[in-house]
Amino acid sequence: MKREILINGSPRETRVAILEDDRLVELLVDRPDMRRSVGNIYRGKVEAVLPGIQAAFIDIGTEKSAFLHASDLIEPDEDELDEDDNGNGNGSGGRSGGGRGGGGGRGRKLPNIQDVIKRGETILVQVTKEPISTKGPRVTTQISLPGRYLVYLPYASRIGVSRKIEDREERARLRQLMAELMPDPKDPAGGLIVRTVAEDASRDQLKRELKSLLNLWKKITRKATFVRPPALVQREASLTSGIIRDLFSEKVDRLYIDSKQLFTEIKRYLADVDPDLIERITLEQGSTPLFDKLDIEAEIASLYERRVDLPTGGYVIIEPTEALISIDVNTGRYTGKKDPEKTILKTNLVAAREIARQLRLRDVGGIIVIDFIDMESQANRDQVLQELRTHLARDRARTKAFEVSGLGLIEMTRQRVRPSLWHSMTEPCPACGGSARVFKPEVVVGRLERTIKRMAHDSRERQLTVRLHPEVALFLLEEEPNFLKSLRKSTKMDLEIRDDPIIAVDEFRLVSQPAGRDVTEKYAVA
Repeated sequence: MKREILINGSPRETRVAILEDDRLVELLVDRPDMRRSVGNIYRGKVEAVLPGIQAAFIDIGTEKSAFLHASDLIEPDEDELDEDDNGNGNGSGGRSGGGRGGGGGRGRKLPNIQDVIKRGETILVQVTKEPISTKGPRVTTQISLPGRYLVYLPYASRIGVSRKIEDREERARLRQLMAELMPDPKDPAGGLIVRTVAEDASRDQLKRELKSLLNLWKKITRKATFVRPPALVQREASLTSGIIRDLFSEKVDRLYIDSKQLFTEIKRYLADVDPDLIERITLEQGSTPLFDKLDIEAEIASLYERRVDLPTGGYVIIEPTEALISIDVNTGRYTGKKDPEKTILKTNLVAAREIARQLRLRDVGGIIVIDFIDMESQANRDQVLQELRTHLARDRARTKAFEVSGLGLIEMTRQRVRPSLWHSMTEPCPACGGSARVFKPEVVVGRLERTIKRMAHDSRERQLTVRLHPEVALFLLEEEPNFLKSLRKSTKMDLEIRDDPIIAVDEFRLVSQPAGRDVTEKYAVA
């Protein structure tokens, strides 16, 4: 598979696009006002311990207190020591699921949290999930320090090797080598995860990085003893540095970058860790912007739309809600030839591939419910599920797709580490309040009529100017020409209608004359 990374850097924001076979599959954005916090290490203070939900809230200096579950207090199982989540969910991952009470304990017996930490004590924690919506960040006491080849786990005690290294002899070599390089077993130094990129790495490369990570941990523990909580002890690498460290390897064909400063920094870093990769970097400083040159700017703009068109003529609707993400598949213009079941199967297979890509692209996490077009054949249902799982396997975030339910739905989860692009790049519409719906003109007119009648009964106002959106004013003129005359007669008020393009389409303003006072809020109700 052809893989490329594009980095568009500017003082305002840095954008990283990841392409697979010339198709955009991931977009990461870093801005000074929304800098990522996953991987940051804090010295925090325990604000509250809640035995009922086996959790504690930690003050780490952020707007909302951090959430610490009992499952994040204990050492991970040996089968969790793989690079999929960098040990504890930092970097590109995080524990899956969207709820607060869920733990990730995977059936293990958890300690009673009140026996482990007490209110008021200080504690060293690392962020595994950024604040999302009304929830604060999620943290763990199982610190991990990611490097290019290794992830160092100060509080673990085993050496794990990435499952993506399939060669048994290479896995055994790496495990044995790291066991030899670790400090004296009598002086426990922690655990390690050997990352995929370490395959065929030399002893000197691994030794040098291990030494660097051990020194970094000493620096962190030393600093933590002097700072006053809540305080940031160690900040995770920037978006660009993290991408180069975690993703840029022999599996990436090309890296394009349009910032000379970032280009120089990346070359300097690679000269130390992997000089052979420098020739794969291209500095793009032409007159055409990088993302426009590779024709992905228009696709980025479409990421915030709810409808995604499929090449077959069908389409997918993606609806984010507070509790879950709803995805609906439709055949649209695609009607096939003769066999309806084959038509539906083809649409569902294409949709499965596109849904897996859109989840990565939009960085959607939590619970996801997909309503594929109903299929009669169980074999076809299984085929669609397998297609979805195959393409989800390319995702760096953990995913799990369940069997097709009796209602024909596929329920799945995707690791949620940070707010989706939809949440982080947009805000609720001031006109609709985030509902994506506004009242029809006839409904606005009905609300206006009730409000004016209420005013006529409760107040001494006798002269009003009614300001309406031009669309509603036009509706009155064309569809209800007698509305104003009838209302004047029933309320005995002097009413004047004026269109105002500044007003939202489903709002109106009532202005008392001749004083010019806005009296809308006093009388208007739904």
